[in-house]
Amino acid sequence: MQPSHPFLSLLSVQHPIIQAPMAGVGTPHLVAAVSNAGALGSLGIGASTAAQARAMIEETRALTDKPINVNVFCHPTAQRDAAVESAWLAHLAPLFAEAGAAPPATLDEIYRSFNDDEETFRMLLELRPQVVSFHFGLPSGERLAALRAAGVRTMATATNLIEALRIEKAGIDAIVAQGIEAGGHRGMFDLEATDERLSMAVLVRLLVKRTGLPVIAAGGIMDGAGIKAALDLGAAGAQLGTAFILASESAASEAYRANLQSARAATTALTAALSGRPARGIVNRLITHGASGVPAAYPVAYDAAKQLHAAAAKSGNHEFAAHWAGQGAPLARAMPAAELVQTLVRELHAAGNAA
Repeated sequence: MQPSHPFLSLLSVQHPIIQAPMAGVGTPHLVAAVSNAGALGSLGIGASTAAQARAMIEETRALTDKPINVNVFCHPTAQRDAAVESAWLAHLAPLFAEAGAAPPATLDEIYRSFNDDEETFRMLLELRPQVVSFHFGLPSGERLAALRAAGVRTMATATNLIEALRIEKAGIDAIVAQGIEAGGHRGMFDLEATDERLSMAVLVRLLVKRTGLPVIAAGGIMDGAGIKAALDLGAAGAQLGTAFILASESAASEAYRANLQSARAATTALTAALSGRPARGIVNRLITHGASGVPAAYPVAYDAAKQLHAAAAKSGNHEFAAHWAGQGAPLARAMPAAELVQTLVRELHAAGNAA
C-alpha cells in the first residue's frame, strides 16, 4: 500500500498508520514491532528521565532499523498552590482510607516538561530519532531549529485550529489532529481556553482546509474502516492508541487489559482527577469521586493518584488506576502488534475496495 501523503514517504513508512505514543504502556518491543510491520511506532518518554528515555530509545533501536517517533510533553511548569494541593489531598482522604493508607503530607511535580529539560533535549539531538513529537504545547524556536538541523522531523498535537496555526507557524512538519474521542491526555496548549471538544472528523477537515501541513487523524480510530474514513477526510495518516493497548508487547497490566475487554470499556470520561489535566479513561472510583473536587495542577495531581493506586493495588484494588482509553475502546482486539498492523492494512484494503 502506498502512503497517502509524501510526509510518510519521506519517513519511509509503508502504511498510513501511526501507533500513538503512550507513556507507561508503550514499550521498546511494541514500538519496534509496529515499525518493523511497516507503520510508525511511537515511544512516549514524557514520564521518563533523560537516562530512562535514552535506554528506551537505544533498546528500540536495537530491535528495529525502521523509523520511530519519540514523543515529549511540553506542558507549562506547574503553578504550585499549597492551599489547592492540601484541599485536594483532603478530598482524596476517604479513598486513601479505603486503600488502607494515609494521604501523603505533600506532593511533588513528578514529571519535568521538555521545555525545562536540557538533558533530554541534548540526548535527542545526539540520538536523532527520525521523528520527535510534542504534546501539550511547543518547545522554543531555538530547540525546533536545532532538531531540524539535526535532520529530525517533527509533529505536534492540536485540538483546535488556533493550536494548529501555531504549529504551522513554528515550522513543524505535521499536525496530529486529536479529536475529543481520543483516549489519554488531551493535548490542549492552554487549559484556560474554551475547549470546543471537536470530533476527529470535524477537526481533520478544518485543519486540512485551513493549514498547509499534513494532518494525522487521531481519536476513536480502531480498525481499517476507521483509517479509510480518516484518509477520505484528507488526513495523511491515522494515529491509533487504544487499539494497541491489548498488544502482547504493551506494558498494560492484567487489570487494565481485563477492564478494556469488559463491559466497562464502553464508559469512558474526560477527567482531570487523575493527573490535573483532562484525559480520557475508563470510569472508575477515582474519576467519579474526583469530579466533585478541584485537583492540583498537572503533574502534581498525578503524584497523588499514583500513590493512591499503589496503596490500593497491594490488596488487588485497581479502582484508582489510570486506565486510559478512547471512545472506541469496545472495539479493541488482543493480538501481537505486528499482527494488528497487518490486520489494519487488510481492513483498509477491503474498505477501499468496497468504496
